[in-house]
Amino acid sequence: MISHGVDIIDVARIADMIERHADAFWNRVYTPAERAYCESNPKRLAEHAAARYAAKEAVLKCLGTGWRDGIAWTDIEVRKLPSGQPILFLTGQASLIAQSLGIRRWHLSLSHTASLAIASAIAE
Repeated sequence: MISHGVDIIDVARIADMIERHADAFWNRVYTPAERAYCESNPKRLAEHAAARYAAKEAVLKCLGTGWRDGIAWTDIEVRKLPSGQPILFLTGQASLIAQSLGIRRWHLSLSHTASLAIASAIAE
């Protein structure tokens, strides 16, 4: 293991961002595939979006960078395997930093309720 990052977020905070900033928020933070996944279940849209937001923050903790060094929110994407298991896909500057740290594999766990979302990312 190279590093571990955890993040927890209030689902209402993400719901508010979606309501107040709509497309600008979606386009800045989420890839089109992530948005489509979140919107596929409107009743739990904010929960799914919050879990993905937390995952991106957890990855940044693993990278040790925060939102600097040219990393974009969309450089970190949460995808799902057919089994439902969430996986990470990094591009751009986030991918370059991960490579420079020797990260070759990611482990991701997401969980959420109506009020909170949490993500745990392990860089290996």
